[in-house]
Amino acid sequence: MSPATLDRAYRDCRRIAAAHGRTYFLATRLLEPERRPAVHALYAFARLVDDLVDTAEDGAVAANSDGAHAGAAAAHLDRLEYELRGRLLRPAEIGGGADHTDPGTLEDRVLLAVSDTIRRYAIAPEHFWVFLDSMRMDIPGSPQYRDRYPTMTALREYMRGSAAAIGLQLLPVLGTVVPVAEAEPAAAALGEAFQLTNFLRDVAEDLDRGRVYLPADDLAAFGVDRDLLLECRRTGTTDPRVRRAVSHLIAVNRDIYRRAVPGIDLLLPRVRPAIRTAATLYGGILEEIERRDHEIFSARATVPTHRRLRVAAREFTTRTLHPAH
Repeated sequence: MSPATLDRAYRDCRRIAAAHGRTYFLATRLLEPERRPAVHALYAFARLVDDLVDTAEDGAVAANSDGAHAGAAAAHLDRLEYELRGRLLRPAEIGGGADHTDPGTLEDRVLLAVSDTIRRYAIAPEHFWVFLDSMRMDIPGSPQYRDRYPTMTALREYMRGSAAAIGLQLLPVLGTVVPVAEAEPAAAALGEAFQLTNFLRDVAEDLDRGRVYLPADDLAAFGVDRDLLLECRRTGTTDPRVRRAVSHLIAVNRDIYRRAVPGIDLLLPRVRPAIRTAATLYGGILEEIERRDHEIFSARATVPTHRRLRVAAREFTTRTLHPAH
């Protein structure tokens, strides 16, 4: 493999991050240039897996049968894990000169970039296996599949792989001023906070795929169940009981942010503005939901572009004027 092949792989990852992770990609622009490719590679791998799972779910819903789609998706996920494990076991071989080899598919190139990132930053591979295990919980018909979560404890077990593991993957790339293990709880919590924000924003889309991520017992405390959510989705309106439940879960979400955000100060000073930007913008999604009076079925809550740019510009100015902070 030549440097040109690896460069192409990282460029593909950058394009994936720019196209699909607007908030995430904007935050990475505040990182030092040498750290950005690794962050893009981690995002692209997660996106690759997420798209695979979503496609399987969409196919299962369309066919009103999950067996064949689940089997194909589960097998594909197994192949991804097998290939990644194999790449990590093989020594990296990057030679000079022109690249005359076939760089393979986009999937191959994403795996190439993420395996290089794992080696380069000594990321614990276990964080990727935990992530993939949680993704199997999203494939209809698979043994691990769950379409709802009875308690926040059960949901957090899922988010341990789907979200906390992402924060732990990123931590060695970002760098810390303390031993990595000391910064891990806050990094995991921030990933969980981001994930719960996504769940609150995407209730309608998740219902379309047959999933309810919000904890059933928290919903039930406000008189909400899956049937009521489906009725809200059908009519495009949000029942007052759902509004109250969402308001409660926003408060729960903000408590996770409060525990996670102090951990940003454990990161290297130059990367803190990027992570603060991401935390501020994701928190802004909660504010947008509140601004709409918790109306989550008529439109998807997003932070306006002008605000995203303003937050990023503020953090960029802080980093430029006070590079040690």
